[in-house]
Amino acid sequence: MEKDIKNKDTHRSAGSRVLSFVKNWTLLVALCVGAVVYLPFAYIPLLQPVGTFIGPKLVDLLPVVIFIMLYMTFCKIDLHNFHPRTWHFLLQLVRTALSGLVVLAILLMPHLSADTKVVLEGVFICVICPTAAAAAVVTEKLGGSIATMTVYMIIANCFTVVIIPSFFPLVERDAHITFFMSALMVLERVVRVLILPLILGLLTQRFLPKVVTWVKRVPNAPFYMWSFNLSIIMGLAMKTILHSPLTGWALFMLLFLPLIVCLVLFSVGKWVGHFWGPQARVDAGQALGQKNNVVGIWLILHFLNPLVVIAPCAYVVWQNIINALQLWYKKKYGYLKW
Repeated sequence: MEKDIKNKDTHRSAGSRVLSFVKNWTLLVALCVGAVVYLPFAYIPLLQPVGTFIGPKLVDLLPVVIFIMLYMTFCKIDLHNFHPRTWHFLLQLVRTALSGLVVLAILLMPHLSADTKVVLEGVFICVICPTAAAAAVVTEKLGGSIATMTVYMIIANCFTVVIIPSFFPLVERDAHITFFMSALMVLERVVRVLILPLILGLLTQRFLPKVVTWVKRVPNAPFYMWSFNLSIIMGLAMKTILHSPLTGWALFMLLFLPLIVCLVLFSVGKWVGHFWGPQARVDAGQALGQKNNVVGIWLILHFLNPLVVIAPCAYVVWQNIINALQLWYKKKYGYLKW
């Protein structure tokens, strides 16, 4: 009898440790799940038809989950903080300047090899992409402001309307992208991904306070929704990387340089934000570092060399590893050292 009780306690203890690990490292677990689940459906012949059928359905689910995730997040938004800050515009200048430097490097070396140009275009995409919609969710977990991040995302997407059609023809001469085309593309994404859930969230605050109360009872739900999406995105990243015809140094650089870019963007964002206080430091770091790589992938497939798509896929992995480390540190020590 006592032995059975000890076995049950051991099982409970092991289960609680696993659950604690998953809670502490949710983003890393999501990345691993996406990679591990993708491999058998891609390489086991018996499972390949299942993967071919389910894969596109999961991809179609991504915007739906993002919409619900942001709606729940915006139900908790503090309207007193819903206004532009000076650092919002400073970070746009930083983003534009860094993108311009990469474009200048490409222009000053007209006789680049094909592989070198692919690598530089990968760096360019990682820098120029606007902020990810999920940045508001992660920022809240890190102690930042949902309202401030939402305003920043709207401003960042408006800047994207200008800088993408300005720089893309310089990077790729055959990239036929106009201001009108870019404006429609970005506007559609801003309205669908940001504006509609924001309006619904604000209306819910005004007319359905009981719904807001329920949402506040499940504060981690948007974060776990993002983790679910991250597993799907990781599967897409694995597919892109494993099926790439690139090899050798070009493939290595497209996988490694996004880490350097990611660290630089997070660091510069935090440095700019720290002049406005600890919370702005968190907000600005996420604002500049956490990228909407879905936009980057879309732009590459339409206007640049498709091989470049490896760079934003790698950036997805690196930025979420950094976010996972930040979340662990914040939970353990109560503040962010970096």
